[in-house]
Amino acid sequence: MGVSQVAVITGAGSGIGRATAHELAQRGHRIVVADINAGAAEVVANEIIQLGGHAVAIGADVCVDADAMVAKAIEAFGVIDILVNNAGIFYPADFLTTPFAEWQKAVDVMYFGAVHCSQAAARAMVAQGHGGQIVNVSSVNAFLGAPLSSHYNTAKGAIDQLTRCLAVELAPHGILVNGVAPGFVETPMAIVDGVSEHSTAEFQQFYVQRRRIPLARPAEPSEIAVVIAFLAEGSATYLTGHTIVVDGGLSVTF
Repeated sequence: MGVSQVAVITGAGSGIGRATAHELAQRGHRIVVADINAGAAEVVANEIIQLGGHAVAIGADVCVDADAMVAKAIEAFGVIDILVNNAGIFYPADFLTTPFAEWQKAVDVMYFGAVHCSQAAARAMVAQGHGGQIVNVSSVNAFLGAPLSSHYNTAKGAIDQLTRCLAVELAPHGILVNGVAPGFVETPMAIVDGVSEHSTAEFQQFYVQRRRIPLARPAEPSEIAVVIAFLAEGSATYLTGHTIVVDGGLSVTF
């Protein structure tokens, strides 16, 4: 086990964020569980504490609370070593009919939220003087098209470019910036109008039976979390500016 670090994880109240909080806690790191749902953040932090880990919960809207979130993390643990930009939302949005403000909401949360949090965390890391790691949670949607998803896919594509640019700009400060692009994952985001897209006949036939996903199943959040943790710990000291695709082979088929 490496040296204990302090990790701030946004959107950590459920799904991939929760799994990442648990994965990093199991590796001995101290966790700041940040989520717009403060109650959900408290639940996850308490889960980690009950398992013998160290965690605090912060209710935070990534669009407006980035500086306060980082300040509270430093108040709790003294430093910030890791930022995982995981906060995300999805809702179907028909491009022809969706009002712009509604369309833009996804971009505000996922892309600009990542910008705000990265800037706040990077400033703190630079002031500390010992580098750090930023991991951005992207998606295969960043480079694949889909109906009713232009807002979501645009935000994820912008996150990938942010990863590349920050990797270059923050390298002199010893900050590594990488990303993870999941495919289908069993999270609350997969449930639309009360139905999991993974349980539909269309999904089962196309992605599972016909093996459009070669591994023939969605991922579990823990399977994404282990890749995020690999990047977050910074043990791959010559890896920066890349987004690792974790999609069961989805994007290599045709």
